[in-house]
Amino acid sequence: MEITGRITKDAVVNQLKDERQVINFTVAINDYYKPKNSLEGKRKTTFINCSYWLTSKIAQRLTKGTLVELSGRIGVNAYVDLQGEARATLTFHVNSIKIHGFGKSASETSVPTYNEVRNSLAASRITEPADDLPF
Repeated sequence: MEITGRITKDAVVNQLKDERQVINFTVAINDYYKPKNSLEGKRKTTFINCSYWLTSKIAQRLTKGTLVELSGRIGVNAYVDLQGEARATLTFHVNSIKIHGFGKSASETSVPTYNEVRNSLAASRITEPADDLPF
């Protein structure tokens, strides 16, 4: 299975008792849809806890906001919390990682959203009269 999403916080390398290392991180997958007979769209974010066992060298590149494409297998952990309610989390055992874009650092400026760009382009459009041609 393949998933693409953004890392929610910097990856953590955990050392096991038998000297193996695992990289743990969480990926957020954003979805948008418009229900039938509705004027407003709905946004939904799914969080998936990921583990990568092959090498810990990539951990320094897995920072908050990084866009990654992951392939591997998905699973679920079901449990009962302290209040007695049934809960579950999605897990993903990662086999390969492709980095498509890095998260922004503190010194970078924010990147405008699609709607901000579209609105600024619409506002900057100038319509010229047809009879005011320069030739």
